Amino acid sequence: MAKRDYYEVLGVPHGASDDDLKSAFRNLARQYHPDVSSEPDAEEKFKEINEAYAVLSDSEKRAAYDRFGHAGVNTHGMPDFTNIDLSDILEGLFGFGGFGGFGGMGGRRVRNAPRRGADLTSKIKLTFEEAAFGIEKEIQITRDEQCETCNGSGAKPGTSPVTCPQCNGQGEVRQVHQTLLGSMVQVTTCPRCNGSGEVIETPCETCKGRGLERKTISKLVTIPAGVSDGVQIRLAGEGQPGIYGGPHGNFYLEIEVEKHAFFRRKGDDILLDLDINIAQAVLGDEIRIPTLNGDVELRIPPGTQPGKTFRLRNRGIPHLRGSGTGDQLVTVSVQIPTWLSAEQRELFEQLAKTMDPDIKIQDQSFFEKLREVFGG
Repeated sequence: MAKRDYYEVLGVPHGASDDDLKSAFRNLARQYHPDVSSEPDAEEKFKEINEAYAVLSDSEKRAAYDRFGHAGVNTHGMPDFTNIDLSDILEGLFGFGGFGGFGGMGGRRVRNAPRRGADLTSKIKLTFEEAAFGIEKEIQITRDEQCETCNGSGAKPGTSPVTCPQCNGQGEVRQVHQTLLGSMVQVTTCPRCNGSGEVIETPCETCKGRGLERKTISKLVTIPAGVSDGVQIRLAGEGQPGIYGGPHGNFYLEIEVEKHAFFRRKGDDILLDLDINIAQAVLGDEIRIPTLNGDVELRIPPGTQPGKTFRLRNRGIPHLRGSGTGDQLVTVSVQIPTWLSAEQRELFEQLAKTMDPDIKIQDQSFFEKLREVFGG
C-alpha cells in the first residue's frame, strides 16, 4: 500500500511552521501511543506519525521531501517507537516532563500492579433428566493456593526475598537508543525478577519458590433446571489466585448432557417418535407413553396418518431463564408389517375386497398448482 503524505499524516498544511509540526506531533503521539490507545491500529499509526515527524522536522529532509516526495528521503530502517519512554523525547522537544499527567503514558510500567487471576474451566456430565430438572453436584476444582509452608513468600522459612541486583528493586531495566529524534529510553521488564523487584535466594522446599502450591478442593454446585448441552455455569472467584493482591479468576463449568434412550430435545421441547401398527392408525387407540413426569395416556384418533404430531402441553423442559415449561411433541410412525400369518393374510384379503381397488391420480400437476397460487 502506498505511503500517505507526511503532511496529511500530521494533519498540517505544506507550509506549516516548526511550532505547528511540534504541536501536531505532540497531540497525535498522546492519542495513538500503544500504551494508552485502545484502537486496533494504534501501533501502526504511531509509527507513521513518528516517521512523518522525523522527516518534516529536519530542514534538509523536508526540502527533499517537498521536491521529490517519498523518493527524496530514505525512511528505511526507521526506529520502532513502540514500548519506548517518550518522556525524555518530549522533555527535550517541547519543554515539559513527558506524559506524567496522562496516566503514565510513554511505556512506563506500574510495577507490581494487581492483576486478576486466570480463569479455569471443567466439564461435567449430566443425564437427560438431571439437565431437565436441575441437581446439586459435588465437583473438584484443582487450582493454586497460597503455600502454607512459606505463607506465600516463596522463600524458605527463616529467610526472605532480597532486592534484585540487576534492576536494584525497580522491576524494570532501561536502555537508551540514539535516534533521529534524539535519545530514546526503552523500558522493559527485568528478566531476572520478572518485574517483582525481588529474587529468592533460598526457595521454599514445598512450593519451589512459587509461593503457591497445587491443591484440589471440593465444592457443591447447584445446577439449575433447564440447562442444555454446552451451557457454562460461572463460579465467580473460584479460579486461579490473582497476582500482587489482584482478585481470583472465575471457574467455568461446562455442561455435557448424555443422550436419552428415546427422548430428544429441541429448545425446551421434548421430541418422541412413536411407532403404532396399521390397525391402531386405522381404528384409533389409547396408548400409554412416557414423559419426563411419568407415563400418560395418548389418544390416537381413527385414521391417523404417518407423520402426525401430537402436542402434550407443559410436558417438556423448564425454561432456564424465566417461568414456564416446554411441550412434548409425539410424532407417529405407522409400521407396515413385512410378514403376515395365514390368518392375518386372510383378513387383509377380505378387507381388500371391500376397498376401492382403483389407484387415484391427482388431476393437477405440482407445477399447475403453483401457477394457480402465484398466477401466470
